[in-house]
Amino acid sequence: MTSTKPHSLKWRLVSRLVLLQATLLTLFVVLVLCALWYSGMLGSIDTEDTTINALRDSIGRSAEGRLFVQETPILTRERTTNPNFWFVVRDGQGQSLTQGNVPPEYSRIGDALSDIGQARFGWNLGDAPRSTARFKRVSTKAGMIQILTGPGGSVPLSFYLAALGAVLATIILPGIIVMALSTLLVTPFVVRRAHATLGHVAAQAERINIDERGTRLPLDGVPREVTPLVTAVNNALGRLDDGYERHKRFLLDAAHELRTPIAILQTRLESLPVTPTNGRLLEDVARLGILAEQLLDLQRLSQSGVQFAAVDLVALCRRVVADLAPLAIAAGYAMSFEPEMPSVVVSGDQAALERAIINLVQNAIQHGGRQGTISIRIKAPAIIQVEDEGPGIPPEQRNRVFEPFHRLHTRDRGVGLGLNLVQEIVQLHHAQVIVTKAPGGGACFIIKFSATSLVP
Repeated sequence: MTSTKPHSLKWRLVSRLVLLQATLLTLFVVLVLCALWYSGMLGSIDTEDTTINALRDSIGRSAEGRLFVQETPILTRERTTNPNFWFVVRDGQGQSLTQGNVPPEYSRIGDALSDIGQARFGWNLGDAPRSTARFKRVSTKAGMIQILTGPGGSVPLSFYLAALGAVLATIILPGIIVMALSTLLVTPFVVRRAHATLGHVAAQAERINIDERGTRLPLDGVPREVTPLVTAVNNALGRLDDGYERHKRFLLDAAHELRTPIAILQTRLESLPVTPTNGRLLEDVARLGILAEQLLDLQRLSQSGVQFAAVDLVALCRRVVADLAPLAIAAGYAMSFEPEMPSVVVSGDQAALERAIINLVQNAIQHGGRQGTISIRIKAPAIIQVEDEGPGIPPEQRNRVFEPFHRLHTRDRGVGLGLNLVQEIVQLHHAQVIVTKAPGGGACFIIKFSATSLVP
């Protein structure tokens, strides 16, 4: 499965808005031009200028100083496409050339326009239609002359393409640049304001964890477009909570159901003659009983409302040593309890802390190689160490041994829930548990309580 690179909504919105604005502006200009063309206005615009340009390039002066018109392909096309083709050419000395049927109203206005650069002639609205004309003073090979002409023929396609290019360069392109800059400046601000509430939603999502179930993402102020996503996440969280509760109830019920047959099996094994095989069977049954108790302890720890009280770590560890010494000795170990001070009192849950120390000692019994000494030491200010003389734990595995049922080796039967429960209990007491190498080469589990946990 390939993953796509996350994209920026802000820049995607900017690019698409600019593209939309450019398309709409271009389409608007094209529609306007099409409307002018369809109405006939565009077809009649500047046709006189086309004729004037053709005449400008065709007029010359003879050796005697007389004006003449040289026939060119463009001028020929003008004559062919416009049956009413006419013009009046006049220089500053009063010479003139006339071709075609010049309307009477334009035949005698040349002298009056000597000082005019250009003009357009037509009629007022409501008047009877008359011929239109265009007057312009231009520079030619014959010198500065005046040209007066009526509407020409069809305008060449190149003229429209040039006009369209001018419109693109002078109207559309500047408009696109202005709109793009405006969109670039405004859109990030709008997107940031619109998504301001999503920061609160993200912060709320960061606080969701397995120990605070029932939390939902807020919908207040969330944009309407994002509401389905937030709602779907809340529904998913609800399903996860339901599944977790069912899972927890199953484990609790299974642990309760296991206690009775395990107790019956242990009683029956204890009534049998003592043999090495029976001893190993008793150890295995004891492990089953411990696993059931650990499941119950996990469920008890997950319940809220745990009340802390003053707990003497020295007295607690002494009890654990007394209770587990027979099991350790039967497994081939010696037990050692070495407190540096007569009493260390911390604030905590006595049953949970006792379960943590029991699990560490039972882990040493199971994985200590069935030889050497299992030592429990208490050091200042509030540190508990449980050591064995077994094979130890490789450095790369020391953080993972606290995972449920983690196996150090493929054929290893794993550490069960014991160490995971130890970590849960230690974290509940805001303490720290680490594993290092013991002086004898085995594993050394260290629980460090913070100074704030000490009870004066």
